[in-house]
Amino acid sequence: MHAEVSSAVLHGVSGQAVRVEVHVSKGIPGFTIVGLPDASCRESRDRVRAALHSSKLPWPDNRVTVNLAPGGLRKEGAGLDLAIAVALLLAQGHLAKPAVEGSAFLGELGLDGSLRRVPGTLSMVEAVKCDRVVVATDAYAEARLSGEPEALCAPTLGQLVSCLRGEADWTTPALSPPRSPSGPMEDLREVRGQPLGRRALEIAAAGGHHLLMVGPPGAGKTMLARRLPGLLPPLDRDAARVVTRIYSAGDFGVPTSELIIAPPFRAPHHGATMAALVGGGSRALRPGEISAAHGGVLFLDELGEFSPVVLDALRQPLEEGVIRVSRAVGSVSFPAEFVLVGSMNPCPCGNAGGPGQCRCSDAARVRYARRLSGPLLDRFDMRLFVQRPTAEELFRGRPGEPTAAVRERVTEARRRAAHRGVRCNSLLGSSALEAEAPLAPEAARLAERAVASGQLSARGLQRVRSVGLTVCDLDGRPPPLRGPDVALALQLRNNPVWLDRSYAGSHVA
Repeated sequence: MHAEVSSAVLHGVSGQAVRVEVHVSKGIPGFTIVGLPDASCRESRDRVRAALHSSKLPWPDNRVTVNLAPGGLRKEGAGLDLAIAVALLLAQGHLAKPAVEGSAFLGELGLDGSLRRVPGTLSMVEAVKCDRVVVATDAYAEARLSGEPEALCAPTLGQLVSCLRGEADWTTPALSPPRSPSGPMEDLREVRGQPLGRRALEIAAAGGHHLLMVGPPGAGKTMLARRLPGLLPPLDRDAARVVTRIYSAGDFGVPTSELIIAPPFRAPHHGATMAALVGGGSRALRPGEISAAHGGVLFLDELGEFSPVVLDALRQPLEEGVIRVSRAVGSVSFPAEFVLVGSMNPCPCGNAGGPGQCRCSDAARVRYARRLSGPLLDRFDMRLFVQRPTAEELFRGRPGEPTAAVRERVTEARRRAAHRGVRCNSLLGSSALEAEAPLAPEAARLAERAVASGQLSARGLQRVRSVGLTVCDLDGRPPPLRGPDVALALQLRNNPVWLDRSYAGSHVA
């Protein structure tokens, strides 16, 4: 007796279709799973047997062989439990073949026969080539986001079998209202003072430029960073599908009834490991924090406290917008296009910046600055020293523009970038910048002096032109870049004072 049922497994953030083949024959009772299953797949035997007994369904006293095709693809996770159980019932004749034709089955089985959601449901539903897919009740909202195939659900294995036999009707659970994975957006008007910080934040949002903020504790670095996602326009449908797949595969939490359209905001702790940040793992290759920030903002607070090895792992995804993870079990590529915002203190005590304030030695200050490598620093388009606001600004300063007003300018700037064929100006290559961001004579002289003095590298010059183009877009002006545009880009690019070697020892308490 032989039966086949469609299902799927997760590989990175993508789904892979799988055919579950079950053969029941005479011989010594046994249950064997072949087709490169991992430990969790092999444990399906015990979960399926307990679920069948709990659901008052028969377990065969024969030799059972389960093949997971294609045989060369490694199968991970418990998502094949339901397909194995249905195929086993089909092979024994307890289900009719027409009842399962054109259907795929995804879900983990509890020992009591309950159906449970598995990570990556959306990606796996999109991978199956069937007319309908059956999932657990708590995975129904996610499964229906794909649009095709039709999603059906059941709370238990027994209820599912009754529906397949026509003895009961499929139920449709109530959908909860959608929610943002980043929580409520905070308004920019709450920030008092910091005019240059607000301007840098607007430029970062409009052009997708990476921003480093250095300053003493309480200056407002975190406050500014947390308001950046609210300045970004909603994700388009393609980007929303990618972000939702990432959140589903990484089990970061998915919306209940709609795709994720709000730009994500991720702020991992400075003790995060390499695997937690870039993704991977020793067994299952799962996306990390930088992929969870795809289409949004990755905020690294206390940047100087992160491991230098972990920070340097950001260099490749910052350039290419993708992270490639290779392990003995396989290789996957995760999307990783995000705006990186880093914040850190200027020294270990945090009070560098004024005479008589810093308690750190010269060696401690230099050692702290070296936690960030030169190549990583060069990938920050803007590097800003954030001072504490004055008492006048805190108590009598006027509120700035609200987030909604700034977002309108950001959206218009991104619309201009879309006409150039990119999502934002930071993605323009050198040849495209030559054509799209020509320099006026006074701007060219400023840039040439900066390169001649060693202030800018070749990459730095390209980033200055990109930031200057974003300034033009925000002001609603067409190129060429004028002198003030390049001057502002250079001002925002200049290293904070603490990075200058000549600073060490000049402000010793």
